[in-house]
Amino acid sequence: MTTVLIADDQPLQRMGVRMLLEGTPGVTPVGEAAHGAEAVRMAAELRPDVVLMAI
Repeated sequence: MTTVLIADDQPLQRMGVRMLLEGTPGVTPVGEAAHGAEAVRMAAELRPDVVLMAI
């Protein structure tokens, strides 16, 4: 199973990505971050396999 942290400043975008990932077998979203600093903190805490981050 692949764990994913979603990072984007747009709540609707995060929700849409989470819904897509939840419907994908073998992929589990483990958290959502609204900005870069939060994403770094959550990545250190949750240790996801992938961080999906908007640029």
